[in-house]
Amino acid sequence: MSDIGFVRTEMLPEQAPPASEVGIIGWMRHNLFDGWFNSALTLLSVYFVYKVLAALVPWILSPTWDAGSLAECREILAGLGREGHYAGACWGVINERWIQLIFGFYPAELYWRPIAAFILLGVALAPVLFSDKVPAKLLVFSALYPFIFPWLLWGGTIWGPISALLGFVIGWLVYSAVDKAMSNLVGIIAGTLAAVIWWLVLSGYFVGAMDTIAAIGIEPVESRKFGGFMLSITIGVVAIACSLPLGIVLALGRQSDLMIVKYLCVGFIEFIRGVPLITLLFVASTLLNIFLPPGTDFDIILRVLIMVTLFASAYMAEVIRGGLAALPRGQYEGADSLGLNYWQSQRLIIMPQALKISIPGIVSTFIGVFKDTTLVSIIGLLDPLGLSNAIRADANWNGIVWELYGFIALLFFAFCFGMSRYSMYLERKLHTGHR
Repeated sequence: MSDIGFVRTEMLPEQAPPASEVGIIGWMRHNLFDGWFNSALTLLSVYFVYKVLAALVPWILSPTWDAGSLAECREILAGLGREGHYAGACWGVINERWIQLIFGFYPAELYWRPIAAFILLGVALAPVLFSDKVPAKLLVFSALYPFIFPWLLWGGTIWGPISALLGFVIGWLVYSAVDKAMSNLVGIIAGTLAAVIWWLVLSGYFVGAMDTIAAIGIEPVESRKFGGFMLSITIGVVAIACSLPLGIVLALGRQSDLMIVKYLCVGFIEFIRGVPLITLLFVASTLLNIFLPPGTDFDIILRVLIMVTLFASAYMAEVIRGGLAALPRGQYEGADSLGLNYWQSQRLIIMPQALKISIPGIVSTFIGVFKDTTLVSIIGLLDPLGLSNAIRADANWNGIVWELYGFIALLFFAFCFGMSRYSMYLERKLHTGHR
């Protein structure tokens, strides 16, 4: 017998994959109909989603935007053959009161000021959030914006924010002088004391003298006229901006070798984290005035800002401490081998890596703080939830619930979702590992 061999002389052309394995059909087959159990769950889920949308979509698409009261809404829906409390949404309340839900009782002729303040907030945040796409020169405006923001919202003399800015300038000058002559720690203490003395003792005289020379300012607005999302965003932005640096200081203090500094930071963090925020807000609104000199006018919103910032900074400190603990010991040893002092190693090597690791926790804390601003309604401030109660007290809108809460929830979701997406963008941008 002779062996018969076959040698291929040409390559066969590639065949297209079966239509059932690619495209939308392939995806559905592998993800939705992979076996009888998954197929049954898919069909059950589709039926459930259909039932929900069949009831929800007609309710949302209710033609009641021009209604002036709940009774008018029901008349419009009855004319369309819809009966019952859940026949359709009464969007007339949003059409009539959406400005109040955003600005509270802020004077209508001054709406341009909060609008300008929040537009400039975006300009100030741009070089911080998108440093690779925005000119670095804008950082100068970002540094000045914390003094412009309250002046636009509250108004009054322009020398107040200028005086506050001068406190930081004086503190920096004293720190620089003492740091060169003595040590870094003594310079920090001296600079802080100089700034505090300026703000508490000398600032009032400076503002009074400058007002006498040149009275420059805009119409003041009382804090009790603040409300709605303007109030929530104001509290959220200030608490978020101030809690991050304060949290960094507390996290470093908790890991300090100085016993007094460490125990002070540990005591502060554990106390604040062990007390509900609503308790701190009650302290800010009622008990704090007891410990102040008679006749002291301590703005209620300022008290709330301080308490919310302290509350957020305690949680922020623990998030950042987790990032510091996640760094390998070699990073600290590498900083020491380069001859860097403590602050240089923290600024150039340790803290950038710790903050990158902590991004998800930091953003989660920011989102939680922003949502917690709704608690101020408990102490009488008219945030969106507080205003919703006032709106429902109107006889025309008595009985409205889902429309108001749905509108408020939608706006909160937009802000929180934006922060969440930015954190994901920042993680991808700072990713340095191997994929």
